[in-house]
Amino acid sequence: MSQLLDRDRLIRWAPLLVLVGLVILFALVNPAFLSQRNFARIAIAAAPALMVAIGVTFIIIMGSIDLSMEGTVGLTAVLFCFIFLATGGTLATGGWLAIPAILLVGALIGLVNGLIHVRLRIPSFMASLALGFVGTGAAVLLTGGNIVKIEDDTFRALLTWRIAGFPLMVYVVAVLTLLASFIQSYTTLGRNFYAVGGGEELAHASGLNVRRVRILGFVLAGVFYAVAGILQVAKLGQAESVSGANFMFISITSVVVGGVALWGGIGGVWNTVVGVLIVNVINNGMVVIGLPDYLQDGMLGLLVIVAVVLSTDRRSVSFVK
Repeated sequence: MSQLLDRDRLIRWAPLLVLVGLVILFALVNPAFLSQRNFARIAIAAAPALMVAIGVTFIIIMGSIDLSMEGTVGLTAVLFCFIFLATGGTLATGGWLAIPAILLVGALIGLVNGLIHVRLRIPSFMASLALGFVGTGAAVLLTGGNIVKIEDDTFRALLTWRIAGFPLMVYVVAVLTLLASFIQSYTTLGRNFYAVGGGEELAHASGLNVRRVRILGFVLAGVFYAVAGILQVAKLGQAESVSGANFMFISITSVVVGGVALWGGIGGVWNTVVGVLIVNVINNGMVVIGLPDYLQDGMLGLLVIVAVVLSTDRRSVSFVK
């Protein structure tokens, strides 16, 4: 029994140990890695990615998968710019209306995603992947392949205004992460996510409306994707059809590395936070220590595999899908 508890404890804490180990490794190779400026750089890179990863965490906890994030982030980023410019071009003149509007758009995209998956009985990965392509195509259609820029200094303060050396967007993300954790742990909806992921048939037998829970999960994920779209615009000062590029790999990898089980019911928001930090520390650390570009992707892949091996109990499932 004690050996089982020790193994479970190790698996639970492995992602955090991996993160600490990576920080120590990169710091030993190059002490500049531990500078406050570098930590701020990691936080800026991680901010939009964390919002996407938290959104997909709710889906994975239910035992489903969502691959629509790249199209959703790209489309919401583009639409945010258009609405922002159409309502005055600055926060002071009405541009702030673009924020609730885009959050609503994200929720609607999630609703469509969930309805296609649940009502049409299409596997979640296929339905969401298709909707992601639709989102990217819509963004290309709206922009004509061009870039849409926002030059409002007040809005860009999310990146340029710093508190204790970290930009304002980092604190916004921290608050939203706490909100996500509250939803996960202290609301009926959050508990229902775990019930569905732990056993859909059992949840249904206990009277839970599983279809409704799944749809609401996709709606919630869509809102977080929309937040990521807004943050991308704040970070870059512009949007284009590929604003959501690479978020699929980063988010899914971060969730799994952090210890959220792909089969559902295990892990949560804080696992995802650690996973996002692991991926971004790896990316940043390879740059800081001066690895050539052609080696960085290979090293990232190898380190991710090691992290997954250390943080996932693969004996708890009979077959790895």
